[in-house]
Amino acid sequence: MATQNRVGPKRLVVGAHYGTGEWLAQRVTAVVVAVYTLLLLVLFFGAHNFSYEGWAGIFAMQWMKLATFVALLSLFYHAWVGMRDIWMDYVKPVGLRLGLLVLTVLWLVGCAGYAAQILWRV
Repeated sequence: MATQNRVGPKRLVVGAHYGTGEWLAQRVTAVVVAVYTLLLLVLFFGAHNFSYEGWAGIFAMQWMKLATFVALLSLFYHAWVGMRDIWMDYVKPVGLRLGLLVLTVLWLVGCAGYAAQILWRV
């Protein structure tokens, strides 16, 4: 009888703290995007040249390109965690869920590549 009891050190525990990393990632990426938005607002309202040249001048600085790319990567990771949770919670057929997850990854990686191309072209 004692061998069938699954209470104790050999008990399989699933789901404990499973979402802690994702929860923290959502909060950290949201803070990165919020700080970047504030930086962008300060630069925009502090600028005196509201033309294409003035806007391109802000993004010509290497630190601004890097800050923008970090903010975009944070946004893409934030979107990945959110979409992955939506697909896992609401799409029950495994094949469809896997297909949607793959399409989401491909879309976000494509967006990141396109963002890098745009940023370093200026």
